[in-house]
Amino acid sequence: MSKSATPAAPPAAERVELDDLLEEVGPFGPFQRWQCALLLLPVIFTAFSNLCYVFTAGDLHYRCQVPECESPAHLNTPFRPDWLRDAVPFAGQPEQPAKCERYRPLASSGPLACDESRFNRSVIDRCTEFVFADPTERTIVNDFNLTCDENRWKVTLVGTVHSVGQFVSLALSGVISDRFGRRWTLLLCVGVGAVLAIVRSFAASYGAFIALEFAEAMFGSTSYTTAFILSLELVEPRLRVIVKSVILVAYAVAEAILGLLAMTFRDWRTLSIVLFVPGVVSLPLLYTTVESVRWLLTNERQSDVVNILHRVAKVNGRPPLPARTLDEFCHHQQAKRDAERSEPGGQAHKSFLRLVRETCRHRRLLLRIANCAFCWFTNAMVYYGLTLNSVTLAGDKYSNFIYITLAEIPPSLAINCILNRFGRRRTQCGSLLLSGLFCLLALTALKDIAWLNVSLFLLSKMAISLSFSTLYIYTAEIFPTNLRQSFISFCSMVGRFGSMLAPQMPLLQALWTPLPMVLFGTVAVLSGVLILEFPETTGVTLPNTLEEAIELHSRRKRSPEETEKGSYASPGRLGEQLT
Repeated sequence: MSKSATPAAPPAAERVELDDLLEEVGPFGPFQRWQCALLLLPVIFTAFSNLCYVFTAGDLHYRCQVPECESPAHLNTPFRPDWLRDAVPFAGQPEQPAKCERYRPLASSGPLACDESRFNRSVIDRCTEFVFADPTERTIVNDFNLTCDENRWKVTLVGTVHSVGQFVSLALSGVISDRFGRRWTLLLCVGVGAVLAIVRSFAASYGAFIALEFAEAMFGSTSYTTAFILSLELVEPRLRVIVKSVILVAYAVAEAILGLLAMTFRDWRTLSIVLFVPGVVSLPLLYTTVESVRWLLTNERQSDVVNILHRVAKVNGRPPLPARTLDEFCHHQQAKRDAERSEPGGQAHKSFLRLVRETCRHRRLLLRIANCAFCWFTNAMVYYGLTLNSVTLAGDKYSNFIYITLAEIPPSLAINCILNRFGRRRTQCGSLLLSGLFCLLALTALKDIAWLNVSLFLLSKMAISLSFSTLYIYTAEIFPTNLRQSFISFCSMVGRFGSMLAPQMPLLQALWTPLPMVLFGTVAVLSGVLILEFPETTGVTLPNTLEEAIELHSRRKRSPEETEKGSYASPGRLGEQLT
């Protein structure tokens, strides 16, 4: 062995990384494509879970039944007969018949005459029997008799309870996945969530429905994150952004499918069964997915990682990795863990509370956390608020919902080009400002033009979707490695308060009709301005310590030659270096 070759061997052997091996067994071959395709199923089911209540607990168009002028309500009862204005007050813009009020009838012994002479228009009575605009449409409003203003809070509470369930699921899914693995967490969440949703469709009372809504959200809404992680951890770094875009598009398409199914199945019980039975049926397919290789490594299960790598190579038609390469990989992983345990003052020697205390000493970092949390709150409130408000726009509510959800696809496809060209900060700031501006424009005279009002909704939804997609990436880049997951979880949990508030917009709208859009617009603009306080992270090395995170404003960008992978190139080259 030559003198010059001797020092080259150890560094090469010591830096055989998982991403290198994933590239050798096939960066995105048939195995990864099939796995990622299967993992789109939980993404679809999560979209159903997160927005199903828009239709199961949707408000309906109805009016008082007038027995003096019509027989008891049935399928053929007209919703707006010619005499209706004489019997029921109208209000709103455009004018609609009052839902729970009618004029007091006058005593009459003559023949039936439905005109203003039959009613005392100066006295308003409440009613308990109703005629619905679409008798075939059934939600919990007519199933559980949640009509009129005094019950409106019960209807809007459904969406808030669902968001509270999602809030609880953040902690629940983390504990389960860290203890039992990503794959088993995915199977548990998809299976239990689907079963609870099906059971909810048989709820006989509002109390049972709301309890099952909370329980289903705890499980059903966690599938997205788990499937997202499993997909990203199976492919090499350069393909992860593409996989993320595919997942975002699949989620938007699933939301549109939800609108189409709700348009077809107008009974909320039938709709729930149609949406969630496929979740149960898909379990055998999802069982064939593999565990996260990175989770297996953190739990010192190198033999399982090696088995998965052999399986990937076989399906992708690649030669099996040399045994010596795999041995060096396992030794390298063990050496890294030993170094972390033995390094004085390293992460292994610092408790989470100590790291948090150190963070509290840095005012700039504390302000960044608060700013980021507010941005998550804004994005969640505006995103879900616009989606929920789409069914209140003029025109067919199902079509409006579909258009609003499909508006997420263009920014999901364009996010990679936009981020690389304009950077994180300008993209985040600009998308929030545009979303807020379009919301505020919808309050002007433009709202009276139906197609223009819907267009402003669509543009605002596109902008906030771009902002939300950017936020996931941006948040991960402005915090240090040893606290990154904790701070992302904290900001995401604050964001859930925004999604809890969004379903309550109908109550605010009852106080002042423009209030929801005013709130969306002003909060989005304010958050967009505050984003300018964030550092730009495009092409900048990710911070590993608190000090590096604080100094992000002055950190250098990565050079094109730098790479996230190790020095390992191929089994053949590695063998040459070792000999």
